Amino acid sequence: MTEAIDAVLVKMIGFLFGPIMLVVYFAVGIFFTIRLHGVQFAWFKTAFRECVLNIRGRTGKNETGQIQSFKALATALAGCVGNGNVAGVAYAIAVGGPGAVFWMWLAALFGMATKFAEITLAMHFREKDEDGNYRGGVMYILSRGMKHKKIGAVLGGAFAVFTIIVSLVSCGCLQGNTIQAALEIVTPINPWITMIICMAVDGLVIFGGLTRISDTMAYLTPFMALVYIFFCIIILGMHATQIPAAFAYIFRSAFQGDAIIGGVSGATMMIAMRQGVARGVFSNEAGTGSSAIVHATAKTNEPVRQSLYGIIEVFFDTIVVCTFTALVIMVTGVWNSGITNGTVLAANAFTGSLGTFGTWILIICLIMLCTSTFLGWSTYGEAAFAYLFGAHKVSIYRLIHMIIVGAGALISVQIMWDAADTANGLMALPNLFSLFLFSSVIVKDANDFFTRYKEEHKD
Repeated sequence: MTEAIDAVLVKMIGFLFGPIMLVVYFAVGIFFTIRLHGVQFAWFKTAFRECVLNIRGRTGKNETGQIQSFKALATALAGCVGNGNVAGVAYAIAVGGPGAVFWMWLAALFGMATKFAEITLAMHFREKDEDGNYRGGVMYILSRGMKHKKIGAVLGGAFAVFTIIVSLVSCGCLQGNTIQAALEIVTPINPWITMIICMAVDGLVIFGGLTRISDTMAYLTPFMALVYIFFCIIILGMHATQIPAAFAYIFRSAFQGDAIIGGVSGATMMIAMRQGVARGVFSNEAGTGSSAIVHATAKTNEPVRQSLYGIIEVFFDTIVVCTFTALVIMVTGVWNSGITNGTVLAANAFTGSLGTFGTWILIICLIMLCTSTFLGWSTYGEAAFAYLFGAHKVSIYRLIHMIIVGAGALISVQIMWDAADTANGLMALPNLFSLFLFSSVIVKDANDFFTRYKEEHKD
């Protein structure tokens, strides 16, 4: 029975993460880039300035929301900057060749427009729950925005269910499993100890609600990113002469492919494109509608202003963090070793350059990335749980989340991975539908904001 279910899940994954859906993600990004007049390019400087100015929590008049805009960004980044930025990128290069990096960049450039659109829509339809907390996301967009309320409620409910599954399984249980596996690379450790630590950390943070989670992420996210990038820079400095060749190889193989990759079958341009687009899309989550849930809680008197943070979110996640990983994997030469396990490739790159110290550094970074993922994604699962069962019952979700994250250190079942991947892919379907259905709302809100912004800053 289990094998039959897993076989169905594998087929669904083949579609949800296959060429057709990747083209759809790409097309959505292009569509909103055109409709919003290249918002990610024309307004990038403004978006960057907004983030920098608000790091310490700028206050304004008539602000409504729950948490500061920068903390919403930090929490969203915590959810998407994870093991996929390390192991996922390494795997994409090992299978698709260095050309995958080019397509990853391209997907991210268009994904910035998608993310902007998702947050704009979430801010437009956000509402207060019975406890006075702001809630937003695809479930509220569809249930509030569609004329056919029953259909909207069903689609919104489906999105909420998929979100809970992903938050508990892929971004909960499996993060605990990854932490245990990472620790075992450097030292034998009893999984029960890992379980207790994971549960304690999770419980201490998430039972403090969104405020405590966002406060934690405002420090943890920048710290873990800076630590990882710092040591990537050291490794790149040790192989500085290889960097120009790495960039040249990326652009050349993006269109030519690679005849031989470490004894694995050669990568064509299509394989490079598929691996790169998949990594770009599923690293920054543009198209799944996940991070818009936490952005919708931000305090702001200009809802569309928060959408600018989405541009920086995608840029930092993919153009910055994923690129550092890609260059480290390439300049150290491990990408062409014939190994396709992304975690092993990254470990080899750090160990080969920094020795045993490098291995420990990577493991510590992976643990921080996994921790930030299960904490960041808990906000999405909690919002979905509140939508389905009411805000007064979110303590039940928090307890379940804490137990499942800890249990991940003890178990590893393939069907869980496949179920999580399927739910993650299914999240995108209602989200993409809502983006097209309310594209005119997105464009109108964006144009209204940009017109006012230009008028206010014309001097």
